[in-house]
Amino acid sequence: MQRETSSSDVSSSSSSPSHGGRVRHRRRSTEVTADGNKANGPALLVSDQNKYKSMLIRTYSTMWMIGGFAFLVYMGHLYIWAMVVVIQIFMAMELFNLLRKSSEEKQLPGFRLLNWHFFFTAMLFTYGRFLSRELVNTVSSDHLLFKLVSGLIKYQMIICYSLYITGFVWFILTLKKKAYKYQFKQYAWTHMILLTVFAQSSFTVANIFEGMFWFLLPASLIVINDIAAYLFGFFLGRTPLIKLSPKKTWEGFIGASVTTIISAFLLANVMGRFQWFTCPRKDLSTGWLSCDPGPMFKPEHYYLGDWVPLWFPWKEVFLLPVQWHALALGLFASIIAPFGGFFASGFKRAFKIKDFGDSIPGHGGITDRMDCQMVMAVFAYIYHQSFISPHNFSVDAILDQIIRNLTYEEQKSLYQQLEEIFQQRQLMQN
Repeated sequence: MQRETSSSDVSSSSSSPSHGGRVRHRRRSTEVTADGNKANGPALLVSDQNKYKSMLIRTYSTMWMIGGFAFLVYMGHLYIWAMVVVIQIFMAMELFNLLRKSSEEKQLPGFRLLNWHFFFTAMLFTYGRFLSRELVNTVSSDHLLFKLVSGLIKYQMIICYSLYITGFVWFILTLKKKAYKYQFKQYAWTHMILLTVFAQSSFTVANIFEGMFWFLLPASLIVINDIAAYLFGFFLGRTPLIKLSPKKTWEGFIGASVTTIISAFLLANVMGRFQWFTCPRKDLSTGWLSCDPGPMFKPEHYYLGDWVPLWFPWKEVFLLPVQWHALALGLFASIIAPFGGFFASGFKRAFKIKDFGDSIPGHGGITDRMDCQMVMAVFAYIYHQSFISPHNFSVDAILDQIIRNLTYEEQKSLYQQLEEIFQQRQLMQN
């Protein structure tokens, strides 16, 4: 919620001896009180004097963000993953600074470095689990590098645990008598940040490599919902939606919901026709992708028949089955995901701050833009695993297990045994 500040006229009354030392504060006519906001809330939602300037700044920032995001999508999966990592670092920086007290940390040299130690340990653990197959596939052509990476993946958990225990011991050894409360508060705060940032953004990375479609569509729906809610609320907003976000209106919420659901159905048809979006990425390269898109992305014929009037020009349509699943994503993005924003608003009110940061003009900090995205990314991953991803064994799943759990010699032995089995079957058939 944007704060409105104004100076007060201060006048001293000296004409009467009975009021000799009294100072009167007179409020200007243009000053808005909290009660005035409450009484005239619906009117202020559409008559804010600074809203057009704010809208212009917000529009410029949005266009730059959309343009940069489109460029990264064009560059490929690896660059989008790098973008997610940068976003995580900025989010952690903003949240670390939220409870930071420089006066306390002057007595604790190196204490801030401990927070980043835990952060990069969590990053190594998270991406080591989610991207081990892609990493191994990338270095499979180099025998020495393959053995090194396979060993690191095999012992990844003990490596990450050792790093965490190192940080834990480091924290205990740096405890100071007059700063116990602050240090333990920061320790708990750091772990909550890691849970918030990595538990959700790791699903985002998993969606990227499952197929850019499952990352790009949910992310686009959040952007569309946010823009539509802003525009509908800007021009039509009269009825406040929730006290946590006084500028949110029912008109904006309903208009954005309808826009988002329709956009989900149409965007899925467009994105689903490009292999660059639908093919999973099985390594960390940036080359072009080619694959069998699967039944979800193959057009099906629908004859409308008597469902449409005679004057309607289209009697038959070709739709992708994934469009029906996109409706579920659109419904979640328009109804449930905004509560991530409401949660962030309540969080900021608790700490009495306007934004988490000021890195994006007109929008606040990175965390202010990612609150709904994180909620949406988790739902998209769970929905994909529950309703889209095949539950039976596949060649890719078995190959992933072989690469993860067998040494190079064991994999070579397995290959030789399979070759003997195939030769025997060929002889039997001949």
